[in-house]
This record gives sequence, structure tokens and C-alpha cells, in this order.
Amino acid sequence: MNSHKKILMVDDELINLEFFEVMLTKLGFIVEKASDGVEALEKVRRFYPDLIILDNIMPRMSGWECTKALKADPQFREIPIIMLSALDDVKDKVEGFELGVDDYITKPFNFSEVLARIRALLRNRDLFTQIRVRETCLGLAEELNTDIKTNLVNFVHSIDALDNAIAQIAPAGLIAQEHTEQQDTLAQVLALVQDKSRAVRKQIAELDACIEKTILDWEDIKKDSNGFMVGENHSRSPRDQ
Repeated sequence: MNSHKKILMVDDELINLEFFEVMLTKLGFIVEKASDGVEALEKVRRFYPDLIILDNIMPRMSGWECTKALKADPQFREIPIIMLSALDDVKDKVEGFELGVDDYITKPFNFSEVLARIRALLRNRDLFTQIRVRETCLGLAEELNTDIKTNLVNFVHSIDALDNAIAQIAPAGLIAQEHTEQQDTLAQVLALVQDKSRAVRKQIAELDACIEKTILDWEDIKKDSNGFMVGENHSRSPRDQ
């Protein structure tokens, strides 16, 4: 899972930057560094990380201010953020979570714990991305089904018009009274067209039934996805940890 995952490490303490760069790079992550919130915002635009580890107390722009700026930007608001802070007060943690921080770790930290939280957040992000892609595909498929159903209705109307035209061209009584070769040929052709019309109607009905079943199946999938996302969001809520 670590392959090509990009992490932006933001801290004004050089020793922390170097430590995380060495450890995370060894584990296969691509690491970029920033020493304050202003630089972090610049790096996010160029680097577009999969996850940000953000120190809270920094010069020029604090971690909270940086978080607020990122979460206000639709392009970057989905990037998960782990806040590192020496502040262990519950009020500070709550404020961070309310700003949109995904996890909060107080210093001094254990790297194994930080790594576990990194992997958990990246797994969640990948999962939600997959769900979002699936929902987009379902939405496009539903639009396609709607278009197909509309075209089927129009096709049925066209067949109705064709059947009506056949009935007007060759009423059953007229065909029965005429026995010329042309009339016999016409009767055969019209009978063939009517047989094809019935066959096409049957195929349309079967296709329409398949579409209806597909729509019902998709509705079940969406319900399952929504229920799963609600359950997943509840289980990973930082306030519940």
C-alpha cells in the first residue's frame, strides 16, 4: 500500500523533519518537507500529498491555520491530516477535530503508533475513493439506462405506427378476397413484417425487464454503500477514539 504514496511532513523542528523523512522513505513513501504552514500550502499545491503530518505550533502560520486554509479549499479538503502537537489538553484536540483534522497525536510520540495511524488513514482514503468512483459509475450507468428506456418507449411507438400502417394497407378482408400473385406476395410480406414486429416487441420487453432488474440491483448496492460509509465514518471518528 505504501508504493508511491506521498506524505508531506510539516514541522519547524529540523530533527523531526529529518527523522520522518528517513523512516518513511525507508518504508516506501515519497516524502516532502515544509518548515511552516505557509510553505506547507505552497508544497501542497505542487506536491499534492496523499496525507499531511502537520505540527501545530509553528512560525508564520500555525498548524490550525494551515488546516483551516486546506479544508476551505475544495481541491485539498479531502487530504487527511495528522496533527502533531505538544498540547495535550482536550480543548485543543477538540478544536483540531472541529477544524477538520483526521487524527491528533501528542508529543513525544511513538513512531510505530504514528505509522499505524498513517496506514489506517491511507486505507480509509483509498476505500472512500473507490466508493466514490463506484457511485460515479453507478450514476453514469443510471443515466444510460434512463436514455435506453426512453429510446425503447420511442421504438415501441414506432412499431405501433408500423402495425397501424400495415392494418390500413392490407385489411384482412381485402387480402382474403384478392388472389392475384401480387396480393399473395404482399400478404406474405406483411405477415413476415408482423411476425418480426411481434419478435421485436418481445425482445424489447425482455430488455426492459433486464433494465428494471439492474436498476433494483443498483439501488441495493447504493443502500449497502451508504450504510457502510455511515458505519465506517462512525467507527473511525476521532471523537470516538
